Amino acid sequence: MRSRKSLWILVLTMAVLVSGVSATYPRPPSAATEPQSPGADCEYFTETGHWVCDEFLDYFETRGGLEIFGYPLTEAYVDARLGLKVQYFQRARMEWHPGNPDPYKVLLGLLADELGYDTKFPPARPEQIPALNNNLHHYFPETRHVVSYAFLDYFREHGGIDIFGYPRSEFMVEGGLIVQYFQRARMEWHPENPPGSQMLLTNLVEEYLDRFLIPEGVLKPVGEGGAGLIDTSVTRLDVSASVRNVITGRQGVQTVFVYVTDQRQQPVEGANVKMVVHYPSGDQTYDRFNPTNASGFTHFSFDILPAPPGRKVVIDITVTYQGLTSTTQAFFLPWW
Repeated sequence: MRSRKSLWILVLTMAVLVSGVSATYPRPPSAATEPQSPGADCEYFTETGHWVCDEFLDYFETRGGLEIFGYPLTEAYVDARLGLKVQYFQRARMEWHPGNPDPYKVLLGLLADELGYDTKFPPARPEQIPALNNNLHHYFPETRHVVSYAFLDYFREHGGIDIFGYPRSEFMVEGGLIVQYFQRARMEWHPENPPGSQMLLTNLVEEYLDRFLIPEGVLKPVGEGGAGLIDTSVTRLDVSASVRNVITGRQGVQTVFVYVTDQRQQPVEGANVKMVVHYPSGDQTYDRFNPTNASGFTHFSFDILPAPPGRKVVIDITVTYQGLTSTTQAFFLPWW
């Protein structure tokens, strides 16, 4: 019976459950010149209070914009450790390599590799490797991993190796999401989102900044005139949610994870969360979440009530903060 249940989980989630603890990495020293002053070919992002200019702006606009890179988190500056002009965004580090031929003067840093994900996961098992690459599966011998299904579609449609690098894992379940790691990115599958926004990219730079030091001066928001702080008041809530297990038994415990950011994609601390779980037998309301912490995160566990196997249980989540309200949804599927 246990092997049959495991098979159903594998088939229905198309994922391999992988667990592990990331190593702690030292914070290398990093020196920099002063941030460059904005020029004519620049765009100012009020959401985070930073400029993007010249070759970085061109790369941003022609390689996917906010969907791929997120908002800028620093000004452009010269990193003495790397010996390069760089700029950090929520999901990427752009690097200026003037000696490279076009179109490779701007490259993206291998952030996932620098965070240790290059050695965290074992290579694909023989049975996972397709006999021939096709529209559903592609094996990369360079890193010995396979990209499949929606992950392969997104990879091919949004820049491939230049944007994401080679895969560093197979797709798997992590933190209640189906994810896959690449040299430069982590993809997340969100089936609860509408078509066109079901594949999202993790804000890897947030993890990077927790481990590595970069100059505080380039992180500090600037005004449109190039100096001074921007207004940091919260005017909008952006909420995402996931469940620990997308496929569950008809009894047991489920956990909902909620992450709240503001209009600048900065974590919101102290937001209140409640949820309504819609079972076929009736709704269950829960309002005992702890307020979001300094990272904008909270979670809540609850007992699963009986539901017909294979019938989706939808969770409506409402977040309030200083008179603002935002909603999102998650779901899970009772099966065995």
